[in-house]
Amino acid sequence: MKRILYIILFTACFTACSDDFTDLAPISNRNEADFYKTSADFEVSINASYSGLQSTGVYGRGYWTMFEMRSDNTDQGPDATGLARQYTEINSFTEDALNEQVSSVWSESYKVISNCNVILSRIVDVEMDASLKSMITGEALFIRSLMYYHLAIAYGNIPLQLTPFVSGDELTQVDQATVLNQLILDLTEAEAGLSVSYSGNDIGRATKGAAATLLAKVLLTTGDNAAAVTVLRRIVSDYGYELVDNYADLWGVANENNEESIFEVQFISGGIGQGSLFTNDFSPSTDLQTGSGFARNRPTISLMEAYEDGDLRYVPSMGDTYVNLEGETIESRYVKKYWSDPAIENDSDINFVVFRYADVLLMLAEALGESSESYDLINEVRARAGLEAIDGTTPGSFSEKLLNERRLELAFENHRWPDLKRFNAQDKILEAETFISGTREFFFIPQREIDINPNFEQN
Repeated sequence: MKRILYIILFTACFTACSDDFTDLAPISNRNEADFYKTSADFEVSINASYSGLQSTGVYGRGYWTMFEMRSDNTDQGPDATGLARQYTEINSFTEDALNEQVSSVWSESYKVISNCNVILSRIVDVEMDASLKSMITGEALFIRSLMYYHLAIAYGNIPLQLTPFVSGDELTQVDQATVLNQLILDLTEAEAGLSVSYSGNDIGRATKGAAATLLAKVLLTTGDNAAAVTVLRRIVSDYGYELVDNYADLWGVANENNEESIFEVQFISGGIGQGSLFTNDFSPSTDLQTGSGFARNRPTISLMEAYEDGDLRYVPSMGDTYVNLEGETIESRYVKKYWSDPAIENDSDINFVVFRYADVLLMLAEALGESSESYDLINEVRARAGLEAIDGTTPGSFSEKLLNERRLELAFENHRWPDLKRFNAQDKILEAETFISGTREFFFIPQREIDINPNFEQN
């Protein structure tokens, strides 16, 4: 998949979008009437959708800002100047509708949706190999659903555009429940059309397991735990995933797309504009890698203190000290999961792991509710971390124990804010003194969208 992405560098121009609303109307430098006619055209276009996941408003930066830094997992640190001010505002619930990071997530997520909508509308009438058509359709549905899931969790009331936007269309908001119900339909279709696995250059494409994992997460969010159990059991029994033996072996370029990985956003280094920002964004110092260390997304003290003694997940996940070039030990909190040493600043080869099998096991425990089987699932994850088993006699409610396990297992992987909302546990964000339950559950709709669409209601 990484090599496939090399051939689509031109698609940033090909899928450029208009200034209308959320950039839902694609404008091509080629005549669209001459495109979307062959299977090769659709392969190029779906690859462009994958490439869109790399953008700074999506997995490149925006999602960890809104789903990790918003939570009790990370903060911006002491720097609150320039770009860092916007992160500080998000962390402290003081951002407004003009915050550029919040706006970037909205606009760039909808750009990906736009491309998927064109694919889905055009592919129906094109003659091509049936299995390839089914696969591309499934991929487009999965990618579009992935964007809509994040938008629905972040903003709540959003436009649900399922066809290419045409100038003059009136866009209206729908509530979160309407969006999630649509995703259940789309992901069910996507899972049916996708393959269980891929080989060679196709490794990294969306699979049945990827669609099913997102489907299960959506079902849990809607409260349909029984349906989620069915989907999650299918992932466990049919799709061939397993935990890697050592937690540390989940991270680093050499360990990408492993047997635990369900879906990753593929990044490519080499100065071609598709490298990831994570290494430089999260590093505390220029001493540790090529280029700057911006010390963003800093682990909170509460997160670091949540790990039990001997938890093997701590060291691969974060650091609390580093050694500078002068050999001095410097105290500093920072994320380690995405460390590398890129030849060029902000050009790391590190992928972002969107879904992995440990998440599936913990979601299945959540869907089942407190039971011996649920504790077995949690303890399967804990055993790899070198920790003793827990059960019903362990202090705390089942939800508290499960939520804590998810926090430690999946730290810095963009699950914490959705988890807190799903478990109705936002009050755990003690660092954010301005957070008032029921008033900042969603981000502001970007002001630009309100200005363009006066019928929109602001959060």
